[in-house]
Amino acid sequence: MEEKKKERQKIRFKGQLKFYMQWPAIMAVVLLALNAWIYAINRGAGILMAVFVLAYIVISGVMYLYTNSLMVKDLIEFAAQYGIIQNTLLKELAIPYAILLEDGKIIWMNKKFEELVEGRVKADTYISKLMPELNRSVYPHQETDVVQKDIIFEGREFQAELRRVPAQGFSEREKVLELPEEKEFFIAVYLQDMTELHKAIRAKDEQRLVAGLIYIDNYDEVVNSVEEVRQSLLVALVDRKINQYIAKVDGIVKKMENDKYFIVVKKRYFKELEEDRFSILEEVKSVNIGNEIPATLSIGLGIGSDDYAQSYNYARVAIDLALARGGDQAVIKDANGITYYGGKRDQTSRNTRVKARVKAEALREFITVKDKIFVMGHQLTDVDSFGAAIGIYRAAIALEKRAYIVINEVSASLKPLYMAYENNPDYPDRLFLNSSEALELADENSMVVVVDTNRPGMTECEELLRVAKTIVVLDHHRQCSDSIDNALLSYIEPYASSACEMVAEVLQYIVDGIKIPSLEASSLYAGIMIDTNNFLNKTGVRTFEAAAFLRRSGADITLVRKMFRDDMDSYRAKAQIISSAKVYRNKFAIARGENLKIESPTIIGAQAANELLDINEVKASFVLTTYNGKIYVSARSIDEVNVQIIMEKLGGGGHMNASGAQFNHTDMDRAVADLIKVIDDMIEEGEIE
Repeated sequence: MEEKKKERQKIRFKGQLKFYMQWPAIMAVVLLALNAWIYAINRGAGILMAVFVLAYIVISGVMYLYTNSLMVKDLIEFAAQYGIIQNTLLKELAIPYAILLEDGKIIWMNKKFEELVEGRVKADTYISKLMPELNRSVYPHQETDVVQKDIIFEGREFQAELRRVPAQGFSEREKVLELPEEKEFFIAVYLQDMTELHKAIRAKDEQRLVAGLIYIDNYDEVVNSVEEVRQSLLVALVDRKINQYIAKVDGIVKKMENDKYFIVVKKRYFKELEEDRFSILEEVKSVNIGNEIPATLSIGLGIGSDDYAQSYNYARVAIDLALARGGDQAVIKDANGITYYGGKRDQTSRNTRVKARVKAEALREFITVKDKIFVMGHQLTDVDSFGAAIGIYRAAIALEKRAYIVINEVSASLKPLYMAYENNPDYPDRLFLNSSEALELADENSMVVVVDTNRPGMTECEELLRVAKTIVVLDHHRQCSDSIDNALLSYIEPYASSACEMVAEVLQYIVDGIKIPSLEASSLYAGIMIDTNNFLNKTGVRTFEAAAFLRRSGADITLVRKMFRDDMDSYRAKAQIISSAKVYRNKFAIARGENLKIESPTIIGAQAANELLDINEVKASFVLTTYNGKIYVSARSIDEVNVQIIMEKLGGGGHMNASGAQFNHTDMDRAVADLIKVIDDMIEEGEIE
């Protein structure tokens, strides 16, 4: 009893309650002061007042001593009841709730959590065994951190929220469980069932409309390839194919022009089109009533938010991208990015040069109003990029404008051609600039012409694109989603053999009777020759017309051949690469180029990839070479495999028959494994055969 009394005596009030309990003492002091003042005025009144004050002090003191112990008792009982209520409320909480140790071990859970896990929690059970997504890597590290994680458990979708609850001094108060001082905290986790909400959101999302555009890529060529009396039948058959395909998914088709259709489908059915990889692309090719070439389609679909105007704008961007990439494919654009399907067939080359003339006239207008013209190609400038840059330089000179060519590194294969200009008195001293020199000269009134690439990150000086306000792009590679988007003039023709072919056509319309020096004509001719592998790959009627124009302008074929002969070390390196080749799946040749000890291993790698195609049964070749801390991939094919879509999976791009990619490391085994995995995945998904 004595000990309990001593313990009770140690109990002290604090805070607002302590202040409230001190009010009688404060009033006593006030009354004593008032009593002294009254006594000074009237002695009798002061004595009478003193009696009442003394009685007040005695009564207040007795009541304080008596009620103090009662209040302590009541407060303790209230605290106990309050704790029980809290525990009951937490235990009966309608949301599954659990408390974990810092390592994820479950130490307590409420009834809802117990019902959810159905007795599967035993001693030393870690929550990650039940819900793998809730592992230690996602636990909050600070008290203010709140981690939200979507998980699926027992077929239902939950949003888990994890908070860090501090428990300083827990080990001192608790005798049952002791925590290390630096780990005196718990992880509180509660689960919110989002299954029905997500189901409703998905149902609403599936009802949204997806706008799309379908274009016949080669309408004029296909129609003109059949007799006039059968042309309407051919168009009707294509119309029927498109209408049946869209009607199958409860969609709407509206024909806007002879070769253009507007479509609307629900998003739930759009997924069906994705799953069959837009089989209409292949179905239309089967329409044949004597037409010499099959019809191909470009499809652009836009998935916007609830704004249908945005969906249509996305569709327009997608169809433009599909056409710029060569057609015969479907492109889907949404807020998260762009997805490609198809593109297995190379676009049919068009014999008309009307587009080249229109682009040449626009280019002339831009050049005539600018003071400085900067021309640049892609990094590791090759002969095609260099030759095209020389062609644009000649166009600027013909229009009496100063032009500069931006080039940072001259490869060994390009050096003979480069030196023919560098030491030539017919050309200005500062014809070639590096990136820093170009940035010093450039201003807002400058013009930048990008050749042989349409990706800003691949150019020799990406910063130059932000300095100049006028940008022109001429390229023969398929356009990617990260292309230069602020170009005032974009001339991209995926069916062209090379950038030099495009520039050679443009030069014929820049100035009437333009005179091209023999060296420059030879440079453009060399670009065509190298990119077509001596006119064996990707050559069309216009390729030979461009070559004929350059030949008439004085292109020296013998000079070109001498300039681009291999030395003995390069020839041995090429042989070494070819000897390392292994054939995968009986049709993909994969070769490595390591420790070649030559100046331009990437050029030799590209040449080796071309030569590997001469092996019977090889449908595509891939050569991987190490250079400057990276691995460069040169991919080539003849007609059966689209290597461009394979390289896009690795972050690269190019043409259907000639593409490339880069790995930002030098682990050759890892790079080959990544390439093989991409090939396997694409074969499994049906993207390549």
